[in-house]
Amino acid sequence: MSIVELIRRAKANNDFGVLSAGIPYMKTLNIEVHEADGILTVELRADRIHTGNPWLPALHGGVIGGLLETAAIVQLAHDQDTDNLPKPINVTVDYLRSGRIATTWARAQVTKQGRRVANVQASCWQEDPDKPIASLFGHFLLG
Repeated sequence: MSIVELIRRAKANNDFGVLSAGIPYMKTLNIEVHEADGILTVELRADRIHTGNPWLPALHGGVIGGLLETAAIVQLAHDQDTDNLPKPINVTVDYLRSGRIATTWARAQVTKQGRRVANVQASCWQEDPDKPIASLFGHFLLG
């Protein structure tokens, strides 16, 4: 199934969880999408393969960045009218504290959407959404 068909299916059924099984990157990182009351939450079920610093142990920064970028892209796909995935133009990730090898959640918010470009903020946390471990600010090209 193509990505366009996958997004159409997600929108038709109002179930963006289907992206988790259909996008190989999300499947490999063990990232799932949940929706409750119209709010998308992206979940990373961390495992040893996600380790960046084995002495702490802590999540790899690339895994955290990938989770945040995925949350931003999924939120944009959810919000926009087209069936294409947005493409990152630039992304800045601020690492605020070490992430343990534990389940990590992320949410994104579209702060401004034009005809061709959207600005998105995202943050991820482990136990308390008010104590994020990292945040993302990005610009995305809309499909």
